[in-house]
Amino acid sequence: MAKKIKDKERDSIDFGKTRIEPLFNSIFYPTLFSMVFASLFTVADGIFVGQGVGSNALAAINIVSPLFLITTGLALMFGVGVSVVASIHLAQNNHKAANINITQAFDVATLLMVMIAIAVFLFRIPFLRLLGSSDALLPLCQAYLLAILPGCICIVIQMIGTFVIRLDGSPKFAASLEIFPGLLNIFLDWLFVFPMQMGIAGSGIASSISCAVAAVMVVWYMFFRTQTVRILRLKLSRTSLYLTARNVGYMARSGFSSMLGELAMSMVLLTGNYVFIRELGEDGVAAFCVACYLYPIVFMVNNAVAQSAQPIISFNYGAGNRYRVRKAFRVSFSTATICGVLATMFLTLCTKPLVGLFLQADTKAYEIAINGLPLFAYSAIFFAMNVAIIGYYQATEQNTRATLCMLFRGLVFLVPAFILMPIFIYPQGMWLAVPVAECMTLGVILLTNKSIISRY
Repeated sequence: MAKKIKDKERDSIDFGKTRIEPLFNSIFYPTLFSMVFASLFTVADGIFVGQGVGSNALAAINIVSPLFLITTGLALMFGVGVSVVASIHLAQNNHKAANINITQAFDVATLLMVMIAIAVFLFRIPFLRLLGSSDALLPLCQAYLLAILPGCICIVIQMIGTFVIRLDGSPKFAASLEIFPGLLNIFLDWLFVFPMQMGIAGSGIASSISCAVAAVMVVWYMFFRTQTVRILRLKLSRTSLYLTARNVGYMARSGFSSMLGELAMSMVLLTGNYVFIRELGEDGVAAFCVACYLYPIVFMVNNAVAQSAQPIISFNYGAGNRYRVRKAFRVSFSTATICGVLATMFLTLCTKPLVGLFLQADTKAYEIAINGLPLFAYSAIFFAMNVAIIGYYQATEQNTRATLCMLFRGLVFLVPAFILMPIFIYPQGMWLAVPVAECMTLGVILLTNKSIISRY
């Protein structure tokens, strides 16, 4: 009886037969809700630090932020990879292979993140210097880094769990992995930064605790609530280790472009921090930090579009149903484009109140951000379309194309744009570097793969 009730509570999803639009919406809205909430929680974190500690603390978080993106990049690589591979196995009724892949993704990704965290801890001062920390910001950067390192390990479990649980047919529970820990993070941020006066370290500790709660929720689901997928005990024989390495390599190839997407974001932060601190000092980094806090909202919305379409496209791709694959891509691309236009309008029309949330109106950093954010906002339109197309490439195992697109937007076009744009247009060029890189990437995609238009 209890099992029947549990099954009724579970979201009913048939990737192979349900009409595409309602199927996409049933996954998209819970995913969007959770991701936007996660972004708002991150914004709240910046507001508490900016108002409660100061603009230098905000700049310090921006210096350390590439570590977060490296962490989420690793998690996305395994999360997307295992979702694509396991979706295809499930479409072919090979449940055991899917469960083995899921277990391997959790184990290997967590182990890798533990090793990265230990290395960062041991070499934290050179690491922070590499990220662009100045002498003035170094103590704040170190305090925040030490506080968030444990949380980075939990983020990997949380994010892979989100993909697996969504694949298991429970997008609402997957959404709760962002919402409940996010609410806890807001409360702890306020508690540690204001009443307890723990400064920037308090913000980092709040984030780590919240991520740990999310990881515990994932573990509970995988052992006590899962329906289709399972965590298995892996053997440690030589053959088993070889198969694990082979499967992990395949998952990594499928999800590698997602990791590059996060690394592209980290390159935005890293290159931007270097340019802004060189040209405008700590105030410039603090102003740029406002854009970096708001941009994840755009990223999360469009990532929700891509992640919602991915299991639909992958399942039907594995089942050989090309019509449903094309239909799902059209729905994904249209939704992403609308979201990108709305995001650009929102960031442009609401610049002053948004910047005022983070920075005092009488500061130099506030003035820099007010002038720059509307220019930066144009990146949202091109970014949205790029993410939808790259998500389609990933879901249909066109890994080389997806990887090249990520390299274009995150390295090939971005770094030269940050270096060259300020030479021709100063200081606006610093803010326009990201929109230019995204626009050029979209142009390359359309010129080199005209068939993508026919699918739309």
